[in-house]
Amino acid sequence: MASITASSAVNAVAKFPLPLTSPRNSPQSLSLQRRARSSAGVCASLSAAAPAVSKPDDLVENILSKVVQTDRGVLLAGNEHQKVAEVADELQKFCVSEPVKCPLIFGEWDVVYCSNPTSPGGEYRSSLGRLVFKTKEMIQVVEAPDIVRNRVSFSLLGFIDGEVSLKGKLTALDDKWIQVVFEAPELKIGGAEFRYGSESEVKLQITYVDNKIRLGKGSRGALFVFQRLT
Repeated sequence: MASITASSAVNAVAKFPLPLTSPRNSPQSLSLQRRARSSAGVCASLSAAAPAVSKPDDLVENILSKVVQTDRGVLLAGNEHQKVAEVADELQKFCVSEPVKCPLIFGEWDVVYCSNPTSPGGEYRSSLGRLVFKTKEMIQVVEAPDIVRNRVSFSLLGFIDGEVSLKGKLTALDDKWIQVVFEAPELKIGGAEFRYGSESEVKLQITYVDNKIRLGKGSRGALFVFQRLT
C-alpha cells in the first residue's frame, strides 16, 4: 500500500530550487516559499490520515484474540464473526504462493474457530448436540505425506467421556485446495468402541499458514482457524 509522506513532498519541491539570483524577500521567492509550505502541509496531513499497514504477526495475534475462548465461534455475535473474517482476509494477502506444498501445514492443530459451528464435528456440534455432548477438544493432525486425523473428545451429559475420530487421505487439488476422503467415523464412549456411518469427504482452501496458525475456507464458505499445538 503506497503512502504519501512529508519527506516525499519536500523532495518533490526540492526538484525546483529557488533561483540563486532572486533576492530572499522578492515576490517570486515568497510565492515559492508559501507554495512549498502549503505542499508539505497537505502531504503531511495525508500521511497522518493514511492507515498503518499491519504486519502478519500483529494480524495473527489479532485474530487469535477474537476467537479463543469462544467455544470455537459459537459464542460470537454476527458482527464479531464479520470482524474475524476481515482479519482473515488481510492475512490471506501474506499467504505463501503455494500453501499446499508448504511443510508448515503438517503438525497437530487445535480447531479454535469455525464460522459455522456444525462444520467441524457435525451433529456433535449442533445446538442439540452441544447440550448432550460437551466438547472438550477438537484436534486435527496432518501427517506427511497425506494423512489427516480428526478427533473430537467430549463429555456425554457431563459425566461420561467419549471420543469420535476420523482418519482420512489428503489429495492436493491445486496449489491452495485440498480434498480429504475420510473413513467411517470411530466412536469411543465409556468402554465401548465401534464404527458407524460411511465414508465422507471435505474440500478446503488453505488461505494462510505459518508456525502459529493455519486458516482454511471450506467449499461452502465456512472459515476455519487452526492454532498449532506441535
